[in-house]
Amino acid sequence: MIGLDIGGAHLKAALFNEAGTLRDLDQWPCPLWLGLDRLEQAVAAVIARWGQPCHVAATMTGELADLFDDRADGVRRIAATMRSALPAATLSVFAGPRGLVPVDAVPDCAEMVASANWYATALVAAAGGDGILLDVGSTTTDIVPLVGGGPLHAGYSDAERLDSGEVVYTGVVRTPVMAVARTVPYGGGRRALMAELFATMADVHRLTGTLPESTDQHPTADGRDHGLIASARRLLRMVGDDLEPDGLPKARRLAGHLAERQLRRIEDALDQVLSRGLMADAPPLVGAGVGRFLVRRLAERRGSAYRDFEAHLPVAPALRERTGWFAPAVSVGWLAFDGAPHKHLCPVAGPADAVSYLPD
Repeated sequence: MIGLDIGGAHLKAALFNEAGTLRDLDQWPCPLWLGLDRLEQAVAAVIARWGQPCHVAATMTGELADLFDDRADGVRRIAATMRSALPAATLSVFAGPRGLVPVDAVPDCAEMVASANWYATALVAAAGGDGILLDVGSTTTDIVPLVGGGPLHAGYSDAERLDSGEVVYTGVVRTPVMAVARTVPYGGGRRALMAELFATMADVHRLTGTLPESTDQHPTADGRDHGLIASARRLLRMVGDDLEPDGLPKARRLAGHLAERQLRRIEDALDQVLSRGLMADAPPLVGAGVGRFLVRRLAERRGSAYRDFEAHLPVAPALRERTGWFAPAVSVGWLAFDGAPHKHLCPVAGPADAVSYLPD
């Protein structure tokens, strides 16, 4: 059985055996804006690595790609592509509060399927106790209150969650640097950043030494390598400067400031969510995503308790970090199981309009 998180830039996958034990995880580039053949290629890579699955449970955010006329069109076409790519598998798709539905039923609930991966993660994370889930990925950050065994969110759709602060379009890999700040301290003054895609936050976090290896799978802004020197060159170009022989410390200082600016934006959204008064002012922060190093830093700064998304899950030590990185794929896979002793997730009552799943 394979759990899939079909994003607009990556396909994340979690492999389970028939007993519901998590065995492996990985991700593949999947730039959907270039065509649905990229999804077909990524699925083929999953099969080449792990073999033909009997059952696939999928969630998605890829319907937002501008390849599609609208989100409903994207949901339908992604579901149809998955059905074609996996003809022999039992294929189900996550529809938020409705749970997993057969792929053939997706057109009838496209609005629930669209960008529901955060909901799957929240259901599983809530089994570990109350707190605030922060899933900092390559492109976005999800912020979800976990109360009484389930998510207690103000919005469900992308538009509602943008208004509520529960999704922030900032991530540690693909976000353009110009989306994080307009001006920066530089050379003793204040300099405007160029409104050009010269560098991304992957360059920033590579220079600060915090970006996990293997998480930046897309071409860089200039098509050059992913090394420190190339990252410094790209980042300094954002302020109209060139990389001189002694310029690496200058680039690192700039990267440190931009990483801080990104963290402040996430913290501002967290404060907006907390302002609803659902829980104490310093709830535990639950970290997921390849950028959860920012969540750990935020918890330390605020004096809040911190726990990893997978802390309460039966996961082998060697898989724990990647389990947190690929939380939606892991979550939708676990939600597909029924009857695996001590590993499956069973529905229980939760807050209004929420379905919670707890370890048996």
